Amino acid sequence: MDLHFGDSKPTDEERAAVDALLGPPESSWEGADRSDADLRWARGGREARDRRDLLLPGLHAVNDRVGWISEGALAYLCRRLTVPPAEAYGVATFYAMFSVRPRPATVLHLCTDLACTAAGATDLCADVESRLGPESGVHVERSPCLGLCERAPAALVIRAGETARLGVPPLGELEDEALSGPNEGSGGTAPGDGTGKGRRGRKTAVCAPATPDTAIRAATAPETAPPEPPPLSAVPQSGTGALTLLHRIGTTDPADLDDYRSHGGYTALRRAFALGPAAVIREVTDSGLLGRGGAAFPTGRKWQATASQPDHPHYLVCNADESEPGTFKDRVLMEGDPYALVEAMTIAAYATGAHQGYLYLRGEYPRATARMEHAIAQARARGLLGDDILGQGYAFDIEIRRGAGAYICGEETALFNSIEGYRGEPRTKPPFPVEKGLFGKPTVENNVETLVNVLPVLTLGAQAYAAIGTERSTGPKLFCVSGSVARPGVYELPFGAPLGELLRLAGVRDNLRAVLLGGAAGGFVRPDELDIPLTFEGTRAAGTTLGSGVVMAFDDTVPLPRLLLRIAEFFRDESCGQCVPCRVGTVRQEEALHRIVDRAGTDADADIALLREVGRAMRDASICGLGQTAWNAVESAIDRLGAYE
Repeated sequence: MDLHFGDSKPTDEERAAVDALLGPPESSWEGADRSDADLRWARGGREARDRRDLLLPGLHAVNDRVGWISEGALAYLCRRLTVPPAEAYGVATFYAMFSVRPRPATVLHLCTDLACTAAGATDLCADVESRLGPESGVHVERSPCLGLCERAPAALVIRAGETARLGVPPLGELEDEALSGPNEGSGGTAPGDGTGKGRRGRKTAVCAPATPDTAIRAATAPETAPPEPPPLSAVPQSGTGALTLLHRIGTTDPADLDDYRSHGGYTALRRAFALGPAAVIREVTDSGLLGRGGAAFPTGRKWQATASQPDHPHYLVCNADESEPGTFKDRVLMEGDPYALVEAMTIAAYATGAHQGYLYLRGEYPRATARMEHAIAQARARGLLGDDILGQGYAFDIEIRRGAGAYICGEETALFNSIEGYRGEPRTKPPFPVEKGLFGKPTVENNVETLVNVLPVLTLGAQAYAAIGTERSTGPKLFCVSGSVARPGVYELPFGAPLGELLRLAGVRDNLRAVLLGGAAGGFVRPDELDIPLTFEGTRAAGTTLGSGVVMAFDDTVPLPRLLLRIAEFFRDESCGQCVPCRVGTVRQEEALHRIVDRAGTDADADIALLREVGRAMRDASICGLGQTAWNAVESAIDRLGAYE
């Protein structure tokens, strides 16, 4: 393979960022300054290509240090990894958080998605943009959902800079914050380089709910930004005593492994070792646990299919890239109970014969990243990860990979491509991930909530767990409630509770106009349909979807046509472009909705007919769930709510 590099050279800072991740170059081909340079062939090319999966962490390293990725930096990274520069450019330009054009070191991300739009994000963006011009040294970016919907409107500041320290904030800092957590909101240095084992110098500040003044202050002086509220603030039910998945949030120090163990931590893993892998899978199967990411696939069947594959090694991947607008439950779990995820991933890996796990975590979640890196490091230091976990002779470790702003990477095979150093585009199935997943090997992939549910399955027992909820949707479920409610946050209810009960807990407003279930890929229901049972089968029978558990309420002050247009813009932006039905269909959908909005809904019949035709094509012919569901919310708003009548 011929690799053609341009004449651009990396700066000393860019070179240092890459070398901090990969180590110093060993040959002239890799960029070492040696007098015996001979660049006619690459030495160690196969070994370098085996490190292709470090391309995304390498891009993070440069972007975090400098603020953007220059041609020289990209070329140097490609030479170190023996990756064609054209391919690496395609990867770098795939992710919204990277830039291949010069920009200031400070980027202010302003969320413009559904909950934030309903909370006034449009005016917030206009005000901030008018006050932060090019001379301010701040690049203002209108961003999709930041996963802070319970505190809308939200802003996230990321400032690139010199490496400050290794890993997470020191344990003392975390202990000082105790239940309120590390002060990531006041300019703390975010940990790691995207692999969970390197350095990076970026500083972050979260500002939510944001006003123009607080957002600008956070961007221009992150060290003065107020700290984020503790994860407890996102759990309105805290203290009720009836929680299974959320019971440690607010009662346990998320930085303290001993505190976690004193509140029942690692009881489930000890039982798993006592049962053995096959019996663990049988317990999960008998519990009826379904995947909580939206597809509702039986978890036990997925684990069994992976464990039975003769090809090795097996891998475990935890999908923590929750990017569905309105979803933030996984963030709250990782921030408030990080050791639970470490324990759950260990159990899943043990049951399926995996010895290496990957936690793919949203790049927009600095505090969750800090908490998880700290928890993994502490578990490793205490023998709960590594070569001999709890003296059982079982080896397992976890590596964090940071996403970089791509909704499509929530699709499991797109996530695998992202980890491997390719564009995050979905793969054709079959083969399925349980046969050929990450690095072409059998892989089990679950999201954070699904994995955390494994703990009560083992501590309560399969039958007791299955007694919670309904016959076909067992166990507790987390719901992300936001929008026109008095108490937004993450709620835990047993499957089968009616939608109205959940909204009453959240304090829904009297002038309710519509409820969106499942996020942008879900569907709307009317205020007179609040008796819908919150189960996978119940929502399906009602002609909608439960999805990952998003419940967004909108009162009559929210302009529905503008909301639908924002959904269409979201899918147009997030389409990976791989398949024609989605690449073209999402654009045509947005164009038609623009025409309807511009005409204030009059003479909409022709465009609605076109929307139906385009929607059917996307649903029937798109390669993955993004295109297949891009029309759902718009269709339900037209048919259920009479959006343009």
